[in-house]
Amino acid sequence: MSSEETFSRRVTLAITGASGVQYGLRLLQCLVQLDVQVLLMVSKAAQVVIATETDLKLPGAPDAMERFLHEHFAAREHQIKVYGREQWMAPVASGSGAPSAMVVCPCSTGTLSAIACGASNNLIERAADVALKERRQLLLVPREAPYSEIHLEHMLKLTRMGAVVVPASPGFYQRPQSVEEMVDFIVARLLSQLGFEQTLLPRWGENML
Repeated sequence: MSSEETFSRRVTLAITGASGVQYGLRLLQCLVQLDVQVLLMVSKAAQVVIATETDLKLPGAPDAMERFLHEHFAAREHQIKVYGREQWMAPVASGSGAPSAMVVCPCSTGTLSAIACGASNNLIERAADVALKERRQLLLVPREAPYSEIHLEHMLKLTRMGAVVVPASPGFYQRPQSVEEMVDFIVARLLSQLGFEQTLLPRWGENML
């Protein structure tokens, strides 16, 4: 059995160019800790945002990025697979090879639009199109304010197609004491949507007993 067959599960993760890349990076970290193999795509715009919003110096080439992220998150061999924007032979480009779940986190409004319209101009858009056509789980995490009518129409359209829109809108009833706790609020919701047990956030009522 190869090392790629020993992971508990596979999930596709796309990080696009909206503010809030911390959500996507924290989700990646948590999935690695859960022994999940992550098929990762990072848009060029997301690389710019990562350089702006974090201290990470992420390499641009997929192979170099893959090596960097394996070391940064102490991942197992082959646990993080990074694909370029036009790597059409990647598993995520076909229903016969893609994982059963995909998350776009954060999801820029441009990506939201392209997915809603089936543009498939790059691998991220194609992977989301595959998730929709195969009736697989697709979670979208938009981060924008305010939303225009166009954004809302796209979210409604995608929801009707079966996607789940999880806005990057952290709650405050847990009284977060740091930005990290606010990020974990959203990541916990995503992990729960994906069916994973998570310890980042108590379930509603647990801390009130």
